[in-house]
Amino acid sequence: MTNTCILQVEDDANDVFLLQHAFRQAGISNAVHVATDGQMAVDYLAGTGAFGNRNRYPLPGLVLLDLKLPRQSGREVLQWIRAQPHLSAIVVIVFTSSQYMGDVGLAYELGANSVIAKPADVFHYAEIARLLKDWWLRHNQFAPVGEAHWAAPIFRSQVIRPFKRPSPGREF
Repeated sequence: MTNTCILQVEDDANDVFLLQHAFRQAGISNAVHVATDGQMAVDYLAGTGAFGNRNRYPLPGLVLLDLKLPRQSGREVLQWIRAQPHLSAIVVIVFTSSQYMGDVGLAYELGANSVIAKPADVFHYAEIARLLKDWWLRHNQFAPVGEAHWAAPIFRSQVIRPFKRPSPGREF
C-alpha cells in the first residue's frame, strides 16, 4: 500500500469522524489531514499560511472533497486544483451527500477522478474505506505531485520506428 497522505476536505465533524473510524477499521494507515472549509483546503494545497511547512503538511496524493463547504465550495476548490499545473496529478475523489446528477456531472467536468455518495450508515462507510484502500491506495499508481518533470524533446531521429514483420517465407 502506498504511503501517500490523504487530504479530507469536510466541514461536518461527524463525517470526518466516521470516515477516519472506517479508515482505521480497514487498516488504512496513511496520514489523513483535514481541511474544514474550501479556503483552508486551498491554503493547505498551496502551502500558504499555517500550512507552509511541507514536512508537516505534505502534498497529498489523494483528496477526498466534499462539495458543500463554507468559504469556498468544493466545486471552486476542484476548479482551483485543476488550474494549478503542479497539482494536476492529485487524485480528487468528490465525497458528497449530493446525489443531484448536475453536481455529479459538473464534478467530472471540473476534473474529479471519481464521485462517491456519502453513505447513510457506519457499515457502508467501512465498505467505502475498504474499496478506497484496495483500489486507490493499493493498486493505483500515484503520479509524483508538486514536482516539475522535464523531459528532453524528442527529435525525428530519436523516434523509434515500429518493428516491421518480414513477409512470409523471408528470413531476417
